[in-house]
Amino acid sequence: MKRYINAALLYAILAMAGGVFYREFTKFNGFTGKTTLSVVHTHYFLLGMVLFLLLLLLEKSFSFTGPKTGLVLAVYHVGLNLAALMLVVRGVAQVLSPGLSSGMSAAISGMAGIGHILLGVSLVILLVQIRRSVAAGRK
Repeated sequence: MKRYINAALLYAILAMAGGVFYREFTKFNGFTGKTTLSVVHTHYFLLGMVLFLLLLLLEKSFSFTGPKTGLVLAVYHVGLNLAALMLVVRGVAQVLSPGLSSGMSAAISGMAGIGHILLGVSLVILLVQIRRSVAAGRK
């Protein structure tokens, strides 16, 4: 359970840092348009902090953590951080307007997509583990 609260704290700090970076970076560069930097904050808060706080409560109630949970959570961490990193890369490019080639733009989108796929798959596996624990607890 300590891992869950530590992860929640880490993602809360990353979420706040992402929000401050978005606000200050766009203000410093005089940028007023739309940028993906605005969603880094919410990705880290919801998919990071909130999810791990929920996992903490679910672990306390149902003890769902099994031998494969560590691997699933490692994949989740990689997916979340890869997606957030690519959102930052895309956002910085939008603010600085360096004129990305179509190949570079596609590469950024592809990497962000891989991060989101890793998030989705690991989240489904976690939910299945939780469902099994809840079902076993009802017997």
